[in-house]
Amino acid sequence: MCSQEGEGYRLLKEYANGFMVSQVLFAACELGVFDLLAEALEPLDSAAVSSRLGSSPRGTELLLDTCVSLKLLQAAVRGGKAVYANTELASTYLVRGSPRSQRDMLLYSGRTAYVCWRHLAEAVREGRNQYPKAFGIPSEELFSAIYRSEDERLRFMEGLQDVWRLEGASVLAAFDLSPFPLICDLGGGSGALARACVSLYPRCRVIVFDIPGVVQMAKTHFSAWEDERISFHEGDFFKDPLPEADLYILARVLHDWTDAKCCHLLQRLYRACRTGGGVLVIESLLDADGRGPLTTLLYSLNMLVQTEGRERTPAQYCALLAPAGFRDVQCRRTGGAYDAVLARK
Repeated sequence: MCSQEGEGYRLLKEYANGFMVSQVLFAACELGVFDLLAEALEPLDSAAVSSRLGSSPRGTELLLDTCVSLKLLQAAVRGGKAVYANTELASTYLVRGSPRSQRDMLLYSGRTAYVCWRHLAEAVREGRNQYPKAFGIPSEELFSAIYRSEDERLRFMEGLQDVWRLEGASVLAAFDLSPFPLICDLGGGSGALARACVSLYPRCRVIVFDIPGVVQMAKTHFSAWEDERISFHEGDFFKDPLPEADLYILARVLHDWTDAKCCHLLQRLYRACRTGGGVLVIESLLDADGRGPLTTLLYSLNMLVQTEGRERTPAQYCALLAPAGFRDVQCRRTGGAYDAVLARK
């Protein structure tokens, strides 16, 4: 096999096996491997891990060794047995109690997004999300499908809290938001981004606007409402009156919807926005030609299998914002997963 053919074949196998790597990560999180090893007083052998997790000895050993190969765990030999401990990567991002944990988003990805991705070919053929095939539920009302149960709603909110725990500060610092004393975070869920906002801009106040079920869950399971600078307002941003504000944040919102629904929402925002105010769109931006970055293209396919929308280029966001009346559109890449677009009224 020539070197060129060998490299192509290696790359093909890497792509084909990608789903296995994802499932190792998802399964280890779901089983509680990383939390168990974080709580242990010393590294554990596979028999101890199997016993405490209630998992099979053979399957546990295979999973642990694969996690070692993926640099999620580290192994050493003691008394002739392999013992396992978390790597720094796992301790930082995969343990429930870590301030930078991404565990909940990974659990959501494994239990929900991954199931929809099984039907990617059908999504491409049909041009619509796959909740009916994946979960046997109608998807005409998008968020009735996404929030298909109380547990699923909580899982989704916990996952987004993980995202904004890491990405919130950078996207909110992309522009100086201190001139906007009253901010409304539309679809703000648990209030995680609102907390990042008042931390970065202590003099601002933030209204989190979301549907009633989300607001009630935010008050029951999350702590943002305890900050006096953050308030919650129930409503449907497509239908109900919007709170007046100096700045509206749309974080991971527009990518859920068709161009027509985005235009409708932006027109409603423009009417409610105070003069001199604006809108901050937080999304993963495609390159100008729409063919990269790879992560954003994958996010866009995820929108296909799970929502009505897609990721967009800076020019496409400008084309949505301008007809609504917004001007002085600026786009800034943060170097992270999400970027910022600021437009003024």
